[in-house]
Amino acid sequence: MRTLLRTATAAVASVALASAGAVTASATDELTGLAEELVAAGAPGVVVRVDDGRRVTELVRQARWTVRDHRLRPTDQFRVASNTKTVTATIALQLVTEGVLALEDPVEKWLPGVVPNGRAITLEMLLKHTSGLFDFLDDPRLFGLVTGQQPRHWPPAELVAVATGHPPLFAPGERSDYSNTNYTLVGMVLERATGQTYGELVRRRVTGPLRLTDTRLSTDATFPGRHAHGYEPDAEHLAPHLPPGAPPGLGFAGPEHHDHVDVTGIDLSSMWAAAGMTSTSRDWQRFQSALLSGRLLPRDQLRAMLDTVPQGSGPVRYGLGVMEAATRCGTVWGHTGGLPGYSTYSFSDRTGTRNVTVLTTRVQRFAPENNEIELELFTAAVCRMYGK
Repeated sequence: MRTLLRTATAAVASVALASAGAVTASATDELTGLAEELVAAGAPGVVVRVDDGRRVTELVRQARWTVRDHRLRPTDQFRVASNTKTVTATIALQLVTEGVLALEDPVEKWLPGVVPNGRAITLEMLLKHTSGLFDFLDDPRLFGLVTGQQPRHWPPAELVAVATGHPPLFAPGERSDYSNTNYTLVGMVLERATGQTYGELVRRRVTGPLRLTDTRLSTDATFPGRHAHGYEPDAEHLAPHLPPGAPPGLGFAGPEHHDHVDVTGIDLSSMWAAAGMTSTSRDWQRFQSALLSGRLLPRDQLRAMLDTVPQGSGPVRYGLGVMEAATRCGTVWGHTGGLPGYSTYSFSDRTGTRNVTVLTTRVQRFAPENNEIELELFTAAVCRMYGK
């Protein structure tokens, strides 16, 4: 299942592979054209927000058949999925600054007996995805959670137990491999080290101080306000994209229409510190600006966050909860996310002055024919952000 959900490394890595032609005279027209092309190719909806430091460009396009469910707006709340990891890493580095944690702390210090070989796996390895731990989303037992066919709450410790029931992928620190297990463990460490819940830490250290009124950690399937509806292909159209070994008849739970399933009601709060937050493009850009401008972390900790390592063989590198992606118009820092019904690209320049967000109401991994267009749209948005 992770092979379908992982929009992070593989998707952004492809951005830099786009041909380096000249940007059209009207960047806004190019964005509009690509957004319309993406919807025409089958994406239910797309939101683009570009802040070039002087002015903001927002646009929305959606398939006509989705309007009866919800009229998409640029201010709609969205599942930002793995972008949550940036918040988790920020809180961890704040606690490092305060002397509560150290990046060299072994997992065993804070979570004794939870992780095999926990003395060899450090907090920094978890944050940088170099622990070698299996991703629980690759276990078939989690298919029912992701698709909504077997709804239940998975406590963080149970998800970690699923992951540690598998052999590690490699020795700690040997290389990098993206795993949601890492950030679930970081969330557990944060709670153990502070005596506060992860949700309390998010409110007190990030969303409260920055007044992110449309951003929260999900505790169920509901949104607190106006939100985008997410969609995935119905079982018939999903079948060609399922990984080997997927159970027969695997599909998404929710109301069906127009060859799709409305997956907005799937409870994905179990993704927690790894991918459990909801937000808006405006709120998330405010968070990224505050982070990269140094408002949330002192210089040394921000430098540590942006000290990246290669992620796979592509041009994307991973730091501590932050991705560094090279595009034809310049390098950007941020993250991507993908949960059923919601695909997110949210990136900034190095200073946080300029930001770009592309939100799609379907994970394009479930519709690979749309991948190239979505990546072209993201690249065009970055070029618009840099004025190129």
